[in-house]
Amino acid sequence: MIPAGTPSQRPTDARLLVVGADGTLRHASRSRLVELLRPGDLLVANDAATIPASLTGVHARTGRTVEVRLAGRPTLARSDVRRFTAVVFGDGDHTTRTEDRPPPPPLEPGDLLLLGPLRATVRSLLAHPRLALLAFDGRPSRVWHGIATHGRPVQYKHVQQPLRMWDVWTRVAGLPAAFEPPSAGFLVDWALLDQLRDHEVWFASLTHAAGLSSTGDPELDRRLPLDEAYRLPGATVDAVRRTRARGGRVVALGTTVTRALEHAGQRPGGLRPGDGLATQRIGPGTERRVVDAIVSGVHEPGESHYDLLHAFADGSVLSQMSRALEELGYRSHEFGDSVLVGV
Repeated sequence: MIPAGTPSQRPTDARLLVVGADGTLRHASRSRLVELLRPGDLLVANDAATIPASLTGVHARTGRTVEVRLAGRPTLARSDVRRFTAVVFGDGDHTTRTEDRPPPPPLEPGDLLLLGPLRATVRSLLAHPRLALLAFDGRPSRVWHGIATHGRPVQYKHVQQPLRMWDVWTRVAGLPAAFEPPSAGFLVDWALLDQLRDHEVWFASLTHAAGLSSTGDPELDRRLPLDEAYRLPGATVDAVRRTRARGGRVVALGTTVTRALEHAGQRPGGLRPGDGLATQRIGPGTERRVVDAIVSGVHEPGESHYDLLHAFADGSVLSQMSRALEELGYRSHEFGDSVLVGV
C-alpha cells in the first residue's frame, strides 16, 4: 500500500476493493459505489466538521515548545468546550514522523500551557505521560475563537504540504466536532447524492467526534479509539427503521458512523435519537445490531480502523484483502482509496 500524499478528496482514479459477505474480492472504481448498493439500502455519513485541533505553544514551567493535539471532549454541546482530552508532543511538526516526535516536557497537574491566544491548565494525566486532561481559560466563545484562529488541522508526515481547512471538511460538514476528518465521507458530493436518489438508495447522517488515528506511541495507540461523543438525529433513526422494515441494508460510511450506530443500538431500548459517548471497541466477536456493511479507507493491520473491520469479515478474508491491497498498490490513509466490506 502506498500512503496518499496529495490532499485530494475525490481523485478521478480512486479505487474501491469490494469484500463480499461471502469473502469474495473484486475491484472497482470508487465512482461506482452507488451501483454496488441496492434500491432500498441506506448510506449513513458522518457530518461532523473538522476543527483545527493542532495547537502549538509553550509549556510555561520549562519554557519548552509543545504541540497539543485535541483528542476528545465529553459532549458535542457548543458550550462544552473548556475541557479536552489531548495528546501532547514536544518540539516539532508534521514533517517528522509521529513515531519519531519527542515527548513533551514532564507534565504535572497544574502546569500551564500557553497556546497562542489560549491558556490551558493540565488537570491530570490519563495513565500516560502524553495523554492529559486540559482545562481552557475563558468563556466558550473565547475558546472557540482561539482554536479557530490559532489551530491547524492535525497532520501526518505522509502529506507534506500544509493542510488547509477546506482539505479536511467533507461536503456535508456541519457541527464542528471532529478532531481528524471523517475521511470515508470525502467521496460524498452533490453528484453522489443525485446518484443515490436516482438509484433509490436513501441517505442519512449523524455527527460523531472522530478522534486521532495515531499518537506515535505504541502503548497509547493500543488505547485507540478513545471515547468519542456523537449525536444521532431522529430523522436518521427513522431512516434506519424504514430500511429495516423494507429489507434494505444499512451501510456505514466510515468507522465513526459504525461506532456511533452500534453504540446507540446497544443502549437499553435500542436505537433512539439523542447524544451519546461511544466507549466501546468494535472488532472480532462484536455482535453488530445496526450496520450491515461498511465503506472505509485503506488501513494497515494493527490499526484501530482495521481492527474494526473484523466485525464484518473474518481474519482470513481480511488477510486476503490486505494482500490484494498491497499487490495492486492501493493508496492508504485519509486521502487514499477505499474498501467496501460486507455487501
